[in-house]
Amino acid sequence: MLVLSTQDLRAVTAFAAGCAQAVLEIFEADQPGDPRPRNAIDAAWEFARGGDRGKALRDTAWAALKAAGGADGAAAGEAARAAMAAAGAAYLHPLPQATQVKHILGAGAHAARAVELAAGDNRTLGAEHVRQAARLAAPTVVDVLRRFPAAPEGGGRIGELIRLLDAALRR
Repeated sequence: MLVLSTQDLRAVTAFAAGCAQAVLEIFEADQPGDPRPRNAIDAAWEFARGGDRGKALRDTAWAALKAAGGADGAAAGEAARAAMAAAGAAYLHPLPQATQVKHILGAGAHAARAVELAAGDNRTLGAEHVRQAARLAAPTVVDVLRRFPAAPEGGGRIGELIRLLDAALRR
């Protein structure tokens, strides 16, 4: 079992919220009347800034995931998944398993995929977005990430983006 402090979880969640915030407009352009991804990001920021890690945070994550399924465009769906991952980052488990890396980096990967898809599946833009996300990570986020094994294989394009971000942060 790893040791994760509340401050560690707040730092990871702030990083994830920043990643998701960067692509929220993609979802909102597609679904202007749906506040669920914004609510998830707001809840993630609230926790990161000292709020409770409770049912409301979890509920907003599930709601953002449902919003992803209702998006008209694939890019908007990925932007909503980034919001879901931001709220879910607060629930990183202290298990030394590679799969937990998705809680740390999932919002960044989904955000990068949203950027790619919004630009006609331009993977160069997705890779650039990953590099930008890596620059947003506070030292605490890198420290937490290094406590876990490297991101696992698989997962399609999102898995590739997670591994790209993982490698950038571990350097």
